[in-house]
Amino acid sequence: MSERRFDFEIVVVGAGPAGLAAACMAAENGKRVAVVDDTPWLGGQIWRGQQARPLVPQAQKWIERFRRSGATLLDRTSVIAAPRAGVLLAEHANGPREIHWDKLILATGARELFLPFPGWTLPGILGPGGLQSLAKSGWPVSGQRVVVAGSGPLLLAVADGLKKLGAKIVSIAEQAQWGRVAGFGATLLAHPAKLAQAARIKWRLLGVPYRCGVWPVKAEGDTQIRQVTLTDGQRSWTEACDLLACGFGLAPNVELPLALGCELLEGFVWVDAWQATSAAHVYCAGEPTGIGGADCALVEGQIAGHTASEHKAEAQALFQERSRWHEFRSALARAFALRAELKSLATADTLVCRCEDVSLGRMKQFAGWRDAKLQSRCGMGACQGRVCGAAAKVIFGWGMESVRPPVLPARIESLISVAEKESAEGGKASTGSECRAPALREYEN
Repeated sequence: MSERRFDFEIVVVGAGPAGLAAACMAAENGKRVAVVDDTPWLGGQIWRGQQARPLVPQAQKWIERFRRSGATLLDRTSVIAAPRAGVLLAEHANGPREIHWDKLILATGARELFLPFPGWTLPGILGPGGLQSLAKSGWPVSGQRVVVAGSGPLLLAVADGLKKLGAKIVSIAEQAQWGRVAGFGATLLAHPAKLAQAARIKWRLLGVPYRCGVWPVKAEGDTQIRQVTLTDGQRSWTEACDLLACGFGLAPNVELPLALGCELLEGFVWVDAWQATSAAHVYCAGEPTGIGGADCALVEGQIAGHTASEHKAEAQALFQERSRWHEFRSALARAFALRAELKSLATADTLVCRCEDVSLGRMKQFAGWRDAKLQSRCGMGACQGRVCGAAAKVIFGWGMESVRPPVLPARIESLISVAEKESAEGGKASTGSECRAPALREYEN
């Protein structure tokens, strides 16, 4: 293999729990395996920083297993396109990389879902996962007053982590009603480890107000956020804060599966019992198939790794465990389903697309996502629609209609390399919809 070309039997995109599990199974089954990820660490966002501080036994176990497996890690490598079947085009600091595969496992994960409301673009407002990542990387939060709002179990975990780092948690606002949250808590009886973890977090957050059926409607400040207005639908009040960690769950990264021709079902990648997608020789595991957390991602990754390496008996032995975690995933989705009021948080002048400064009022003029992009450049900025596109889906019901390369910002050098390769082989460089463009797992940090 040259510095620019890499050949593997199985390539895994994403080094989170699903990707690590898939790579370990395939490599241990004797296949030549590579994991491609744009970060310099293993474990994805959920296990970020575990190499330096292995505080989570589960993370330590899988990271060490991966290092013993013999699989290759192509880190700091961002996939930007798939110019032809069996080939990924990626960027690295040393230049473009061409990664050839026989089987492909997509473990692209998910990103935080943001819903716009007046003031949501003020400095000091971040996603819960984004703020947690910054804090883990050394960004100072000690002494800062933090309101955590939005939806999902991540809110409690982030509040707990920030409190450990010295932040003052003012309150936690969960948009789901108390009855649904309590019902989800009851399902944890079938998962003792998760129940114990939740109990420990609640104990450490004793004294911090945790309100259900509450959501943010406005943020105010000058050079940064100073206060946030919360409501329960009946009354509203303001809480002073230095930081607002606000996110309404997770949205799956489905750009790569879509670009490769994988079918979606209710916004997630459709897979069969073997984690195979509708695209030939392409498998998918983890959050793109449904938001279920690390445990669900791990078992799906193992099944995908065994199947791709032609060890179906071992994969089938994991079906029952996967079924158990799928039940958990379904309970999670029901409990934290977004309330209808969140669709109308933004006012006419509230920005929905932060990159291109497109307001809700302007977006209402358009019939769909494609129309909005063509006439307002909405979704054509640095995030490539990952923030505003997901918000538009919730607010308007718009779906992504197409994926075009490069999905991530790319150097001209990398794109030219495709044309040079095709020219040298006497072919024609793929353009438009012929060029398949994946998107790597990322949290909008």
